[in-house]
Amino acid sequence: MKTTLHRRQRPAITAAATIALLSLSQAAEAYLDPSTGSLILSAIIGLIATIGLAVKTWWYKLKSLFRRNPPDAASPTRDAANPGKDRADGR
Repeated sequence: MKTTLHRRQRPAITAAATIALLSLSQAAEAYLDPSTGSLILSAIIGLIATIGLAVKTWWYKLKSLFRRNPPDAASPTRDAANPGKDRADGR
């Protein structure tokens, strides 16, 4: 029970420490040139693309769990006995 209470207090302690450290910071007189804005925009776009790809990957994995007939990876698309015949009519 003691470890459960400790785990519950950890986010509160972290938040309090973060707020305390941020309140002690001084104002910075810094110049941000236009390329810095471009860098930040590129990072945001990259983050959105990464999150989208991760969601897509997990969505297809989750979707495959509920599929009734999973695709058989062992069956080839062409007939093994007749590798030159791609069409159903045999031409």
